[in-house]
Amino acid sequence: MDTAGEIMSGAIMLVLIISVVAIVPSLLVGLVVSIFQATTQINEQTLSFLPRLVVTLLVLVVAGKWMLIKLSDFTIEIFHQAARLVG
Repeated sequence: MDTAGEIMSGAIMLVLIISVVAIVPSLLVGLVVSIFQATTQINEQTLSFLPRLVVTLLVLVVAGKWMLIKLSDFTIEIFHQAARLVG
């Protein structure tokens, strides 16, 4: 029971870390664009959507390899733990 809890907590932490890496830059760009829109009183929907989309795609391109390595390392570790528990 303790091992299952450790695996779940590790999985949740990994998902949170990967999500934060992907979401925080988009949130920061959205905040900057919102401040720009509030100061200039421009209410264009694409002005707030497009920069966030571009930043999110750039983050995924830059950090995508790191994210995949983290996920694959975690998956391999789970299989190693399962092999130790069974055999």
